[in-house]
Formats: sequence, C-alpha cells, structure tokens
Amino acid sequence: MIKRVFVIFSFLIFAAGCTGSSPVSPLDTKVPLPLKTGSESHPKVILLIIDSLMDQSLNKAIEEGKAPALEFIKKNGQYSTDLVSSYPTMSVTIDSSFITGTYPDQHKIPGLVWFDDDEQRIITYGNGLFEVLKLGVANFAKDGLYAYNNLDLSSQVSTIHEDLDNAGFKTASINALIYRGNYPHTLKVPGVISKMTDLPEEVETKGPETLSLGLFSRGNQENNHIVNRFGLNDSFAAEELRHLIRNNQLPSFTIMYLPENDHAVHRKGPSTIKGIEKADKQLQHVLNSFPDWNDALENIVWVITGDSNQSSVKANKKEALIDLRKELSEYTILELGEAVQAKDEVVITANERMAYLYILKEDIQLRHVARTVQKEERISWIAWKDNERINVISPDHQGELSFQPGGPYQDNYQQSWSVKGNLEILDMNMKGNNISYGIYPDALARLYGAATSQKGRFLITDAKPGYEFIGESSPEHSGGAAHGSMHKADSLVPLIVSGTNKSIANLRIVDLKDWIMEIIQP
Repeated sequence: MIKRVFVIFSFLIFAAGCTGSSPVSPLDTKVPLPLKTGSESHPKVILLIIDSLMDQSLNKAIEEGKAPALEFIKKNGQYSTDLVSSYPTMSVTIDSSFITGTYPDQHKIPGLVWFDDDEQRIITYGNGLFEVLKLGVANFAKDGLYAYNNLDLSSQVSTIHEDLDNAGFKTASINALIYRGNYPHTLKVPGVISKMTDLPEEVETKGPETLSLGLFSRGNQENNHIVNRFGLNDSFAAEELRHLIRNNQLPSFTIMYLPENDHAVHRKGPSTIKGIEKADKQLQHVLNSFPDWNDALENIVWVITGDSNQSSVKANKKEALIDLRKELSEYTILELGEAVQAKDEVVITANERMAYLYILKEDIQLRHVARTVQKEERISWIAWKDNERINVISPDHQGELSFQPGGPYQDNYQQSWSVKGNLEILDMNMKGNNISYGIYPDALARLYGAATSQKGRFLITDAKPGYEFIGESSPEHSGGAAHGSMHKADSLVPLIVSGTNKSIANLRIVDLKDWIMEIIQP
C-alpha cells in the first residue's frame, strides 16, 4: 500500500525543493558582449530551469563531453556562476520568486513545509512520503495541485505570465509547479488519485495561455512520457517544448522546468553529473527541432539556470542530522497529523538545511526559545521578528544583530537598512555607510523576506554546511546533498544567457522577471 501511494503521489514530491573556475561573466559588468537577437523586433525568451544545476558539476559534464547542448548554448552566450537564489533555498519558494520577482515577504510562499497560522495546520507541498502520509494525503494533494497557485500565492503580487499577457504577449509554462496566469484551465486528475484524495476528476485553475503540467494538462496529446511521475519529468517537458517549436506556436515567453537532476544530486551528492547528462539529452532533443542548432539562436533568447545549489551532507547520520525536538524537549511539540490542541506549544517544520519553529503560546518568549536552540553548535544562526526589526543570534558569536529596512546604510543591491549589533553573525562588513556580504549573499533582504513571509510567531534556524534538519518524519540526505540554507553553498547558481545584449543590474533570481520583460518589450 505504501509503495502504491508513493507512486501515485510522486507527481508532487519532486518539488522539495558550487564553485569552480569559469570565465569572467559579461553579466557581471554593465556592458555585456553583444549577441544577435535575430530580425524580429521582439525576441522570444525561453527560461529553462534545471533543478539543482551547479557550476562545478556543469563544467565537469561539459569537460567529459556529456553535455554538448549546454556547452553549445554556453559557448554562444554569457556565463555567470553567481546568480543569487531566494530563501529558503527550496524549489517552491524559489519558483515563486522566479515568476513574481519578489521574495516571500511579498509572494507569501514561505517554504516547502510551513505552518498556516490561520488554519492551524502544517502545509506541505511534498516533503517525502512518510511526512505526507501523516499530514494527510488529501490535504497534500489539494495544497499542491490547487491551493499553491490559486490561494497561497499572494494576490498582491503579479506573475510574469499575468504581466506579459496584460501587455499583449503570449506565454507558456511547461511543468513549472507555480504558473498562475490570466487564462482558465482544467487539470485532469486521474481517477485513482481522485478517489484516494476526494479531489474532483477536474480541477479548475488559472495559468498562462499555454499550460503543460504532465498528465494533468498537456498541449501535445501524443506526448506519452507520462508514466514517470505522471509526466512531471524531463522527457515530457522537452516533448512539450518541441511541440510548440515544430508547430510554430512558441510564444513570447516560455518557462520550462526540468526536475530530475535534483533527485540525482540529493542521492549522490554535488559531484554527480548523471542528472545533467539526462537534462542535456532532452535539451539536445529540443535543439534538434531546428534545421541546425545555430538556428535555435535566431530570435530566441535562451536563459538557462538552476534554482538553488546543493551542499554535501555528512555521511554519519548521528553527526549530520539536527533533530530540534531534543533541544526543545521542555516544550510540547505538535505531532504530525494531529490537530492543534491546548497543550501544544511548538511546531517544527524542517526544510532540509533550514527550519521554522512556530511558538503557539503567547507566554513563551521567542528570545528564550532562541537561546535554547543556540546551544546546538551545528546551527549557524537563529533569527526572529520583533515588531519591525529582525534579531539574529549565533552559537559562534557574542551578542546580537538587529536590522530592519530603511535607514542610513546601503548594500550593493541599492537596498537601505537600519543595522546595529554584531555584523559577524551574518558575515557582513561595513565601510562607511556601505554594507557588503560574505558567505550569505543578499543576506538582509533574503532573511527579511523569510521572517515576514507569514503570520504567527516563529524562529528561523539555518544549518552550517554539512548538516541538515529533520523533523518527525521528514526525509534526510546523509551521505548525499541538500539545500534550504542561506549559505552561499546552497544559494549561488550558474546562469547561461544567449541571444541578448541587455545587461542585468543585479544577479539575483528576483531580478530576472523584470529583466526578461524588458527584453521582450524594450
């Protein structure tokens, strides 16, 4: 039975959501090298997201001749290793940042697993089989298949699909789990899923004009790559893009998501190239839709990137895995699948290398819980919101760091802050009124985004490299790799751009939306 449920619901579990020598990227300068954009006044843009694509393994795959398509686009474009991800570095939060151009303080998707203060329940978009079973398969399916796009993603932000459509440009989404747009769509739910989850056989949603989501919605009815994860796989996605190209239906903007590299890296660690090799074969399949690969560069801007990096997790489980239930044994912790009761004091939601700790009782001070957790030396820091300020402490540093938006200090992303306390906690430096970041890229904005992403009283804990948080039934990746943290080991991803000479001011995922829109509608 468990295996059957795992197969049925693997369509959403994949969402759980390095360094190396590389040429200096023209994207790092104000004037990148010019590249042809074809004869049309408005080039088409394809945003290809390869889950957990990393610089070191990408270059290794290219050097070994295992990624000729990625090598081709890279040689005909510009390359950077330092695109800053969102935070937490979990796919659903990052995907929301990709299409809204905002951090979670605005788009309101706090992580893969979080606690809804209004509904008083844990929400998961797919963080492992046993956690899903305890929290309820029906809730999981509804949250991932419907609520994520139609309820949880804030209505106060607009997506790139909505904005481009309002400006008169067509868009497409292929296997991206976050896709909200202006057009009504009907997702077809297989009968076996419908019966086991109480979902209707048809789910109404809104997306871009062209929406492909595995078996649930496909443009090419002859696309038979639907057995593996109900079509939420690399082969299905590539076939859908080929269909658009070969039928001259490629819109102004297309986002395509290839998830399978993420699974390989979680299991084998950051050095594996198996997932990249598979993704590259699908990209070759797409490029072969053109008479010649060079034709694929004409009037198409290719933007190829990852969503987050992954860092190694120590092989020794006892050493690698941080179980905060031990540190918080003096409190009553909500059990998975149970309704919140008067006795419950703390909720733990582990997002791999970061975790949210929700405090349910008003008489329990956040600072007291933070000091308790501070005893765990495998944690880098603990943060919480106190009125308008964010406070941060660390097991490794004395004192406290406190900050909030607005003030006399400016960082290298032209963001202004009020900051006081020990800057070493977040590895920051101050020269005059200028803030620079070290191992935590865009630290203040990203941490502020997570700390103000949701209602309720909660702490944020971030693990040191090599370690991972676990909850009651959350998955673990000892001996493999994981992400989630704000550390650069999880946060910096490669970016390949071919077909445009438009510079981008800041290399952050939250800046890609506006940059892409300016390419399409200059």
